[in-house]
Amino acid sequence: MRHTALAVATLVTALGTTFAAHAQGATVGVAPSTDMPVTQQVEVDAHGGIVDDQRPAFRDYVVTERIPSYTVSQRIVVGAVLADEGVTLYDVPQRFGATPYRYTVVNGETVLIEPRTRRIMQVID
Repeated sequence: MRHTALAVATLVTALGTTFAAHAQGATVGVAPSTDMPVTQQVEVDAHGGIVDDQRPAFRDYVVTERIPSYTVSQRIVVGAVLADEGVTLYDVPQRFGATPYRYTVVNGETVLIEPRTRRIMQVID
């Protein structure tokens, strides 16, 4: 009888641990809610930049944040690479889309930068 009780306790413990681990695994990586109305969903353009209709709001955000404008001697065009030092990059808020880029203001123009290469990906005009 004693061995039977021990075997049952061991089996219950093993099954309980398996179910607990399975339950925890089921909650990892839960997708964010998609209950947001379509009019409030944000998106990025095909290249990860800010879409046209969100650019005015993004420019207003940058002005409100009082991001300093850095002065560089090079032309500010898509594809140009900024120097590593002297220019601070800032995170783009989620409300403007999930983008891998950062932003800054250079020569009075707001630009999206690929942080690893520091290449200008979009000029927000």
